[in-house]
Amino acid sequence: MKSKEDVELLDLILEEEKNCFMLERDDLRKTAKEYILKIQEENKRSYNKKRKESTKYKVGDFVAIKRTQFGGCLKLKPKYLGPYEVKNVKPNDRYDVEKVDHSAEGPCRTSSCADYMKPWPAGKQNDE
Repeated sequence: MKSKEDVELLDLILEEEKNCFMLERDDLRKTAKEYILKIQEENKRSYNKKRKESTKYKVGDFVAIKRTQFGGCLKLKPKYLGPYEVKNVKPNDRYDVEKVDHSAEGPCRTSSCADYMKPWPAGKQNDE
């Protein structure tokens, strides 16, 4: 038969074991977090090494925007739509653009990021 002291001793041992487990787990989490941050920093550095700065556009610039639609019969269509005129410059290389030639394909007004835009060729601006 178990005595009262044996039960109390067992509870103390289990409590101590639980505390040790919690401390070990916290240490492991802290170490894992440090490794993750270190690897993320290395990945960021190597990605940014190959990345070029995006083109900055001003209000009034003419640009072409990349076609982002998916579907059939688009294989032979142009990859860029335009010309569009930059109407507003937003933060983080975002732009509001409006179509210059409303008879051409594409949305009349939209917003786009600099990654999906390129300057419109200088000799081909369509003015209304």
